[in-house]
Amino acid sequence: MDKLSERDIRALKIGAVCVAAILVFLSATSWRDHWVKVRGEKKKVKAQLDAMSADKIKQAGFMSIVPVFEMPVTEEKQKFLFRDKLDEQLKKAGIKSKPLQILTAGRSPVPGYKLLRIKCSAKCRFGQVFDLLARLNENPYLVGIEEMRIQCDPKKRQEVDLSLTVSTFVKQVGP
Repeated sequence: MDKLSERDIRALKIGAVCVAAILVFLSATSWRDHWVKVRGEKKKVKAQLDAMSADKIKQAGFMSIVPVFEMPVTEEKQKFLFRDKLDEQLKKAGIKSKPLQILTAGRSPVPGYKLLRIKCSAKCRFGQVFDLLARLNENPYLVGIEEMRIQCDPKKRQEVDLSLTVSTFVKQVGP
């Protein structure tokens, strides 16, 4: 460096600044290109979301056909919640059932949860069974219908004996 003149040192400094400026310019332009691309994709996705969003009336219609589901809680709480909601649905359908039987909670295909079953026995009309089945998915605790038996009375064909077993998940406590 001692052999370089003042002019050479100044030229090297200016060259280093130019190289740094070129590197900054190249990285800034690549970043800007990426930023423009991302903004374009964001606009496209936003346009798709706006196209998919429905007005309030359509949205309310969609929400009415989607079944509601409440997350399972402990067995003691869940069996009362599920039983009360099922009993309410039976009353809405006009079915007078015998007292609901809560069967013991068994293994579930879902880890961390047990399957609690409730059995219902009743005498009712055939139309009432259909009313119950149509509204059963409104129960936010219902997981599935495990068993359903309908036996017609030979003398009164509209009268049926209904045996229905439905299930819900309960949160498993401990291992």
